[in-house]
Amino acid sequence: MKQRMELKKIEPAAYKAMFELENYVNKSGLDKKIISLIKIRASQINGCAFCIDMHTKHARKDGETEQRIYALNAWRETPFFTPEESAVLNLTEAITLISENHVPDELYEEVSHYFSSIEIAKILMTIVTINAWNRIVITTRMVPGTYQV
Repeated sequence: MKQRMELKKIEPAAYKAMFELENYVNKSGLDKKIISLIKIRASQINGCAFCIDMHTKHARKDGETEQRIYALNAWRETPFFTPEESAVLNLTEAITLISENHVPDELYEEVSHYFSSIEIAKILMTIVTINAWNRIVITTRMVPGTYQV
């Protein structure tokens, strides 16, 4: 696989704007494990190998277990995730696949049970940001394994 372009070099202002969103997410105060779960799960759904590689490395560095990383693709069938994490994963899937069912009221109410409006806004921006990165990375064909943690 050959990378098609380097967005950072071709359109640095656009890349900088995306990176500012990423900085917002990383400084938002959300639990690092929640951020990692969102990034990995959305990247799995979108088939973004580069982001899966990068974010599983970050997750391990932040203390995430191999067991939970390996089971993330089948999180509903495991006892490894808390109710809060499960609500976030469910929301991540709904937003990532928004054209299928939008975001049902029941799901939003479930997330609201565990998180404040401010936290939900931060979770939303994390999901939106990783989905944007997935689309950039897949389109430009960034090569997995070229990112160092």
